Amino acid sequence: MMKQTKAVQRVLILGMDGAGNFVQQADTPNLDAWLPRGAYTFDAKAEMPTISAECWGSVLHGVQPDKHKLNNEKAATLSYPSDSPFPSLFRLAREQQPEAKLASFSSWSPINSGIIEDNLGVHKVSLPDAELVSSLLVYMEENQDVRLLFLQLDEPDGSGHRYGYGDDCPEYLAAITTCDELIGSVLKRLEKLGLMEDSLVVLLTDHGGGGDNKYSHGSAHPMDRDVFWGCIGPGINSGLLKGPVSITDTAAIAALALGLTLTQQWDARLPEGLLDDTWASKSITIVDSKTAAAEESHNG
Repeated sequence: MMKQTKAVQRVLILGMDGAGNFVQQADTPNLDAWLPRGAYTFDAKAEMPTISAECWGSVLHGVQPDKHKLNNEKAATLSYPSDSPFPSLFRLAREQQPEAKLASFSSWSPINSGIIEDNLGVHKVSLPDAELVSSLLVYMEENQDVRLLFLQLDEPDGSGHRYGYGDDCPEYLAAITTCDELIGSVLKRLEKLGLMEDSLVVLLTDHGGGGDNKYSHGSAHPMDRDVFWGCIGPGINSGLLKGPVSITDTAAIAALALGLTLTQQWDARLPEGLLDDTWASKSITIVDSKTAAAEESHNG
């Protein structure tokens, strides 16, 4: 008999920038404790090029960079098109669940201004890492019914650019440890509020660094491209994932958990072995834009 699992009430995507899979060498007691509570890997792949806008864009839009067309300059200077055929998770959630509370806390402000669409009623905050998490914790206390929440901490990427990326760079590893403490405070607050049992949480980074250039990233070198990724929540298996995982796949499990219908063919896929048998009857619904338009016209 298939066991029952709690319905997911909220999805939280909690990320640190530029950590690659160096969390294995850094002191990360929170990730060490939390990742095994769900499915995880240290061999997930960042998108190419391994740069923040391209990678966070893929996490939030569910498609590879050649489709969402984002880069750091565009994200910093332009709003993401509100009529793009590759909407963000936030736009899909707003269109299909109009009353949903949506929030994005990003230390790198172009995520809020140029990767997530404007005028969606998303609660957006851009502050330095520690202040950002303090603001998020207050928000969570007051908005426990939030439906989708995203967090991006700008370290350790900043430290990598300043001091170098890699397990031989103590300042970089220390920045990962600081981010581990900040993300740990969010996870502990969720647990204290009794929200973990019906929350889906994705823990990840966008890329690494130090492959072709000790102080930068962007290449296909494993130091740039290999990253950690984990997912915890109802119906999620526990243990190391054996199959391939892309950071883009974050959008697939988030969409499934939120019950969203997709109106374009995503590149995001559900990683093999991620879901237990309680999800057997569930699948992501994808319709093409013509079908969606016809259905909307018929229903109207």
